Amino acid sequence: MRLSTSFNVRKETVHNWRDYLRLHCYPLEQFVPDWPPNPPPFRDIMSDYCKEVRDLGFRLYAAISESLGLEEDYIKKVLGEQEQHMAVNFYPKCPSPELTYGLPAHTDPNALTILLMDEQVAGLQVLKEGKWIAVNPRPNALVINLGDQLQALSNGRYKSVWHRAVVNSDRARMSIASFLCPCNSVTLGPAEKLIGEESPAVYRNYTYDEYYKKFWSRNLDQEHCLELFRTKL
Repeated sequence: MRLSTSFNVRKETVHNWRDYLRLHCYPLEQFVPDWPPNPPPFRDIMSDYCKEVRDLGFRLYAAISESLGLEEDYIKKVLGEQEQHMAVNFYPKCPSPELTYGLPAHTDPNALTILLMDEQVAGLQVLKEGKWIAVNPRPNALVINLGDQLQALSNGRYKSVWHRAVVNSDRARMSIASFLCPCNSVTLGPAEKLIGEESPAVYRNYTYDEYYKKFWSRNLDQEHCLELFRTKL
């Protein structure tokens, strides 16, 4: 658990305009005692939210697996006993928003991100066909970001979305990002059923621990980390 800001303060040339509380969420009974005790409802409410988000993530895994022609439980099984993290983000009002970002452009290194946005202020943007498009908040809605590991498992059929968080000069906002992450020791790579003469493996096999270390050793806005794991033809 940590209260922090920015991404990699030792390497980045422009710091992020963000404060965030990062929590470990699985297994809950192990980590909840270390969560902040104030405000008093925080632990109970966030624990319930973590359970529901985890269940939603597994249902999405099943749908994605079936869409690829794989067994319903393929993705859940191959990712192992998954870790779960949460980032409670606060983006303060910024006097010079043109000079920084809440978070610069990046993809997520995990498998799946479930985002609860501030309903009053837009800030999330996604890259589509070379253009940045605002994702406007909708009441009672969650935003689902596919991470790098689903791009690798699907052999590139699903794409890990490039996204960024912009800041506002007159409004602060909050968001809650929940991350489902593979077990560190599992071997990841394209599903065998998705590899053939007409669709060779795009990425080599690797462990999530290897991938995560590569990701955190870089600047957030460098080229896609998956490029470091691309199969050499």
